[in-house]
Amino acid sequence: MLLCPSFSKLVTGFVAGFFVCAAHAHTLPPAPASLQPLLVTMNERLNLADLVALSKWDTHLPTQDSAREAQVIANARKQATDRKLDPDEVAELIAAQIEPSKLVQYGLLAHWQAAGKAPDTPRPDLAKQIRPQLDELQNRLLQHYAAFAPYRKDPNCAGWLATARSGLIKDTLHGQALIRATGDLCI
Repeated sequence: MLLCPSFSKLVTGFVAGFFVCAAHAHTLPPAPASLQPLLVTMNERLNLADLVALSKWDTHLPTQDSAREAQVIANARKQATDRKLDPDEVAELIAAQIEPSKLVQYGLLAHWQAAGKAPDTPRPDLAKQIRPQLDELQNRLLQHYAAFAPYRKDPNCAGWLATARSGLIKDTLHGQALIRATGDLCI
Protein backbone atom coordinates (compact mmCIF):
# COMPACT_ATOMS: atom_id res chain seq x y z
CA MET A 1 0.00 0.00 0.00
CA LEU A 2 1.35 3.42 -0.94
CA LEU A 3 1.04 6.24 1.51
CA CYS A 4 1.16 9.92 0.81
CA PRO A 5 4.56 11.24 2.06
CA SER A 6 2.93 13.84 4.33
CA PHE A 7 0.53 11.21 5.73
CA SER A 8 3.46 8.89 6.32
CA LYS A 9 5.27 11.64 8.24
CA LEU A 10 2.11 12.30 10.26
CA VAL A 11 1.77 8.62 11.16
CA THR A 12 5.47 8.37 11.98
CA GLY A 13 5.22 11.47 14.17
CA PHE A 14 2.16 10.09 15.95
CA VAL A 15 3.83 6.73 16.58
CA ALA A 16 7.03 8.41 17.80
CA GLY A 17 4.98 10.71 20.06
CA PHE A 18 3.11 7.71 21.43
CA PHE A 19 6.35 5.96 22.37
CA VAL A 20 7.76 9.12 23.92
CA CYS A 21 4.60 9.48 26.00
CA ALA A 22 4.67 5.80 26.93
CA ALA A 23 8.32 6.09 27.93
CA HIS A 24 7.49 9.19 29.99
CA ALA A 25 4.69 7.31 31.76
CA HIS A 26 7.21 4.72 32.91
CA THR A 27 9.45 7.43 34.36
CA LEU A 28 6.77 8.85 36.63
CA PRO A 29 8.32 9.64 40.00
CA PRO A 30 6.89 7.75 42.96
CA ALA A 31 3.63 9.06 44.35
CA PRO A 32 3.71 10.74 47.74
CA ALA A 33 3.03 8.34 50.59
CA SER A 34 -0.08 10.33 51.51
CA LEU A 35 -1.94 9.40 48.30
CA GLN A 36 -2.60 5.72 48.98
CA PRO A 37 -4.21 6.17 52.42
CA LEU A 38 -6.42 8.92 50.98
CA LEU A 39 -7.60 6.71 48.12
CA VAL A 40 -8.11 3.70 50.37
CA THR A 41 -10.30 5.80 52.66
CA MET A 42 -12.33 7.13 49.73
CA ASN A 43 -12.75 3.58 48.47
CA GLU A 44 -13.85 2.35 51.92
CA ARG A 45 -16.50 5.06 51.92
CA LEU A 46 -17.74 3.94 48.51
CA ASN A 47 -17.88 0.32 49.64
CA LEU A 48 -20.12 1.35 52.54
CA ALA A 49 -22.58 2.59 49.91
CA ASP A 50 -23.44 -1.08 49.31
CA LEU A 51 -24.67 -1.37 52.91
CA VAL A 52 -26.49 1.96 52.68
CA ALA A 53 -28.26 0.68 49.55
CA LEU A 54 -29.29 -2.52 51.35
CA SER A 55 -30.67 -0.50 54.23
CA LYS A 56 -32.59 1.76 51.87
CA TRP A 57 -33.89 -1.28 49.99
CA ASP A 58 -35.28 -2.74 53.20
CA THR A 59 -36.74 0.51 54.53
CA HIS A 60 -37.86 1.91 51.16
CA LEU A 61 -36.07 5.16 51.96
CA PRO A 62 -35.04 7.35 49.00
CA THR A 63 -31.40 7.45 48.00
CA GLN A 64 -31.43 11.24 48.03
CA ASP A 65 -31.23 12.54 51.60
CA SER A 66 -30.56 16.27 51.28
CA ALA A 67 -30.85 16.96 55.01
CA ARG A 68 -28.23 14.33 55.87
CA GLU A 69 -25.93 15.56 53.07
CA ALA A 70 -26.17 19.14 54.36
CA GLN A 71 -25.37 17.91 57.87
CA VAL A 72 -22.33 15.93 56.64
CA ILE A 73 -21.00 18.89 54.66
CA ALA A 74 -21.57 21.31 57.57
CA ASN A 75 -19.65 18.95 59.85
CA ALA A 76 -16.84 18.75 57.28
CA ARG A 77 -16.64 22.56 57.15
CA LYS A 78 -16.24 22.65 60.93
CA GLN A 79 -13.57 19.94 60.81
CA ALA A 80 -11.79 21.87 58.05
CA THR A 81 -11.58 24.96 60.23
CA ASP A 82 -10.27 22.88 63.13
CA ARG A 83 -7.60 21.39 60.79
CA LYS A 84 -6.72 24.76 59.22
CA LEU A 85 -8.04 23.65 55.81
CA ASP A 86 -10.13 25.75 53.45
CA PRO A 87 -13.78 25.02 54.41
CA ASP A 88 -15.03 25.58 50.84
CA GLU A 89 -12.41 23.21 49.44
CA VAL A 90 -13.33 20.57 52.02
CA ALA A 91 -17.05 21.02 51.32
CA GLU A 92 -16.34 20.35 47.64
CA LEU A 93 -14.26 17.29 48.55
CA ILE A 94 -17.03 15.84 50.71
CA ALA A 95 -19.71 16.61 48.12
CA ALA A 96 -17.48 14.76 45.64
CA GLN A 97 -17.65 11.74 47.96
CA ILE A 98 -21.40 11.87 48.49
CA GLU A 99 -22.33 11.96 44.79
CA PRO A 100 -20.44 8.79 43.80
CA SER A 101 -21.81 7.04 46.88
CA LYS A 102 -25.30 7.80 45.60
CA LEU A 103 -24.24 6.57 42.16
CA VAL A 104 -23.36 3.19 43.71
CA GLN A 105 -26.64 3.14 45.62
CA TYR A 106 -28.72 3.96 42.55
CA GLY A 107 -26.84 1.37 40.50
CA LEU A 108 -27.28 -1.40 43.06
CA LEU A 109 -30.92 -0.56 43.72
CA ALA A 110 -31.68 -0.63 39.98
CA HIS A 111 -29.94 -4.00 39.66
CA TRP A 112 -31.88 -5.43 42.60
CA GLN A 113 -35.15 -4.02 41.32
CA ALA A 114 -34.55 -5.70 37.95
CA ALA A 115 -33.75 -8.97 39.72
CA GLY A 116 -36.71 -8.59 42.06
CA LYS A 117 -34.55 -9.08 45.15
CA ALA A 118 -31.50 -7.81 46.99
CA PRO A 119 -28.66 -10.02 48.21
CA ASP A 120 -29.38 -12.10 51.27
CA THR A 121 -26.66 -10.59 53.44
CA PRO A 122 -26.68 -9.09 56.95
CA ARG A 123 -27.92 -5.52 57.10
CA PRO A 124 -26.38 -3.22 59.67
CA ASP A 125 -28.55 -0.42 60.99
CA LEU A 126 -28.11 2.76 58.93
CA ALA A 127 -28.35 5.26 61.81
CA LYS A 128 -26.64 3.24 64.54
CA GLN A 129 -23.92 1.39 62.63
CA ILE A 130 -23.31 2.68 59.10
CA ARG A 131 -23.48 6.45 59.71
CA PRO A 132 -20.98 6.30 62.61
CA GLN A 133 -18.62 4.43 60.26
CA LEU A 134 -19.11 7.13 57.62
CA ASP A 135 -18.40 9.83 60.22
CA GLU A 136 -15.19 8.07 61.27
CA LEU A 137 -14.17 7.68 57.62
CA GLN A 138 -14.76 11.40 57.07
CA ASN A 139 -12.40 12.20 59.92
CA ARG A 140 -9.72 9.95 58.38
CA LEU A 141 -10.45 11.31 54.91
CA LEU A 142 -9.76 14.88 56.04
CA GLN A 143 -6.60 13.79 57.84
CA HIS A 144 -5.29 12.09 54.68
CA TYR A 145 -6.48 14.94 52.48
CA ALA A 146 -4.54 17.45 54.58
CA ALA A 147 -1.40 15.34 54.12
CA PHE A 148 -1.92 15.05 50.36
CA ALA A 149 -3.08 18.64 49.67
CA PRO A 150 0.43 20.04 48.94
CA TYR A 151 0.74 17.58 46.01
CA ARG A 152 -2.56 18.46 44.29
CA LYS A 153 -0.84 20.92 41.94
CA ASP A 154 2.11 18.67 41.13
CA PRO A 155 2.31 17.98 37.37
CA ASN A 156 2.57 14.25 38.17
CA CYS A 157 -0.61 14.21 40.27
CA ALA A 158 -2.93 12.86 37.56
CA GLY A 159 -0.49 10.07 36.72
CA TRP A 160 -0.05 9.11 40.36
CA LEU A 161 -3.80 9.14 40.82
CA ALA A 162 -4.51 6.96 37.77
CA THR A 163 -1.92 4.40 38.81
CA ALA A 164 -2.97 4.22 42.46
CA ARG A 165 -6.68 4.21 41.70
CA SER A 166 -6.48 1.33 39.21
CA GLY A 167 -5.47 -1.10 41.95
CA LEU A 168 -8.60 -0.33 43.99
CA ILE A 169 -11.30 -0.84 41.35
CA LYS A 170 -13.36 -3.99 41.95
CA ASP A 171 -16.11 -3.61 39.31
CA THR A 172 -17.41 -1.13 36.76
CA LEU A 173 -19.95 0.56 39.04
CA HIS A 174 -17.53 1.09 41.91
CA GLY A 175 -14.77 1.99 39.45
CA GLN A 176 -16.80 4.79 37.92
CA ALA A 177 -17.73 5.98 41.39
CA LEU A 178 -14.08 6.02 42.49
CA ILE A 179 -13.11 7.94 39.37
CA ARG A 180 -15.76 10.55 40.23
CA ALA A 181 -14.77 10.63 43.91
CA THR A 182 -11.17 11.39 42.96
CA GLY A 183 -11.91 13.51 39.89
CA ASP A 184 -10.97 16.85 41.45
CA LEU A 185 -8.02 15.79 43.59
CA CYS A 186 -5.47 17.06 41.09
CA ILE A 187 -5.61 20.70 40.02
